[in-house]
Amino acid sequence: MANKPDHYDGSDIQVLEGLEAVRKRPGMYIGSTGPRGLHHLVYEVVDNSVDEALAGYCDEIGVWIHADNAITVTDNGRGIPVDKHPKEKIPTVEVVLTILHAGGKFGGEGYKVSGGLHGVGVSVVNALSTRVEVNVKRDGKEYAIAFDHGKTCEKLHEIGPAKKTGTKTTFWPDPEIFTETTVFDYDTLASRFREMAFLNRGLKIVLHDERVTDADGNPRTEVFQYAGGIVDFVKYLNEGKETLNKPIYFEAENADGTVEVAMQWSTSYSTNSVMAFANNINTHEGGTHLDGFKQAVTRTINEYARAKGILKEKDSNLSGDDTREGLAAIVSVKLHDPQFEGQTKTKLGNTEIRPLVQNAVTQGLAEYLEENPTPAKRIIGKATQALKAREAARKAREMTRRKGVLDSFALPGKLADCSSKEPQNSEIFIVEGDSAGGSAKQARDRKTQAILPLRGKILNVERAGLHRSLSSDTISSLITAIGTNIGDDFDADQARYHRIIIMTDADVDGAHIRCLLLTFFYRYMPELINRGYIYIAQPPIFGLKKKNSRSPKIERYIYDENALGSVLAEYDDPNKFDVQRYKGLGEMDPDQLWETTMEPATRTLLQVNIDDAAEAERVVSELMGDLVEPRKEFIQKHARDVRFLDI
Repeated sequence: MANKPDHYDGSDIQVLEGLEAVRKRPGMYIGSTGPRGLHHLVYEVVDNSVDEALAGYCDEIGVWIHADNAITVTDNGRGIPVDKHPKEKIPTVEVVLTILHAGGKFGGEGYKVSGGLHGVGVSVVNALSTRVEVNVKRDGKEYAIAFDHGKTCEKLHEIGPAKKTGTKTTFWPDPEIFTETTVFDYDTLASRFREMAFLNRGLKIVLHDERVTDADGNPRTEVFQYAGGIVDFVKYLNEGKETLNKPIYFEAENADGTVEVAMQWSTSYSTNSVMAFANNINTHEGGTHLDGFKQAVTRTINEYARAKGILKEKDSNLSGDDTREGLAAIVSVKLHDPQFEGQTKTKLGNTEIRPLVQNAVTQGLAEYLEENPTPAKRIIGKATQALKAREAARKAREMTRRKGVLDSFALPGKLADCSSKEPQNSEIFIVEGDSAGGSAKQARDRKTQAILPLRGKILNVERAGLHRSLSSDTISSLITAIGTNIGDDFDADQARYHRIIIMTDADVDGAHIRCLLLTFFYRYMPELINRGYIYIAQPPIFGLKKKNSRSPKIERYIYDENALGSVLAEYDDPNKFDVQRYKGLGEMDPDQLWETTMEPATRTLLQVNIDDAAEAERVVSELMGDLVEPRKEFIQKHARDVRFLDI
């Protein structure tokens, strides 16, 4: 952002409230004390460094994951002020670390734009860590201060001269707070930092993982830096897709803030590849900036299509979904005072940003279409094809409704429904084949568990439009059983089950069916994933049974192929056991299937989520799309990571 503040010292830091409640109710401040909340700690520290970059004072951030799972974040910004705070009468860096909502973002002049996710700052990180160490370089000197469980244990002191400026923060998460895990996931952090680097053109973020080293002892290191900014982001989203135009980019600014937009169409059928950000925060629930973008795209494309005679007078207008089919876009706004709303505080409410985005997109896209007639023709052609497919899909829905296929009162014949009518207490197992379906129907708890057997592999919806998808009996059965409908009629509140469990064989075919089902849910019912309704069952791969025993009892189940050897090694004489390999769910009798995979008290379920929507979009397109070469490259790249299966 332009207009750097002229000064930055203790008087810029305003104090709103204390730290007392954080350790008692950590979920209020970081969302949860599970893995998501744990990683949120890192984001809070890094966000402060990104704010320095937004203010124009920082261009490089370093993050280290240490062998003991401590985290260090460094930046080359101005350094947190160390002068005595005018109100609190202690060093300002101590105020920032020990008092909630103390920072240069709450009405002070420290930052014109701030990207802190919830504005709770490093004080919450301090409160939820066993120890925090902070080093500050500024005014030619280096200072250090340390904290124990949120309280100052080493007062601020000078440790030597400093030629540069910046802040270094190291923290150790408190295992008494994060009881589930204190282990940081590299891929989770890498995805977040990649996104940050895309959104802040030129900013360099370097991630080091000291837990993984090469032959020379050097830690795993990855650099995220993109000279093209959000244009590179759009290219990343469209990897593995056949594109219709080169990325379009435009920006605008007024007194309320700035907007950057990058957009590119592909041959994909996807309509959920538009991502909106406000001050680097991924606004998953949308908001005024996304509304302005969508309205402008729809109106501009319709006006161009009519002006060029592509849409005739008798033709109906292209809908928003028509114009956005195959579109990958990034809308990034930077505001002085963002107002967030919605259940997860990721919906932008600032009304003043809508016209800024709307005008920028209308002008920029109209100019592009006029100046680039060849790709413009392809873009309009894509939208008109989507219109025809939508009309065909509407007719198909009306036909299937008349037949009762999409009517909740005419459930699929193969569905063995549960007796409970309370969705929050009900779950449906989507099972591969009649054999496994038969076992599952015998094993289930009829009150709360429904079974829907699938006949063969479902259609790959990534390569098929909505019209073709609706013509599939298997997909129609899925839609009807779940109860939400799809497309314009989709309503997540109508879901008949709040646990939709994919239960397939532990082999290659089962994995393929699982991928096809996940692609279906990602493309047509993403809100069910966002709500946490989609799960993957974990059936055992092996069963250990005593040799020469007449009893069918399995002594032990093994769920991981790599664990077989180590489990057998636990026994004095593993030759006393027969190892039974379950090639399919149908090989287990109902009691075994219940005990291992369906019994809520003993089973293991993997909940499906989309923490990184950009990566999900890219991987789904690579693996399930029309282009062969990206899929081939993906397989070659990850072949060594794949477990060998006994098929």
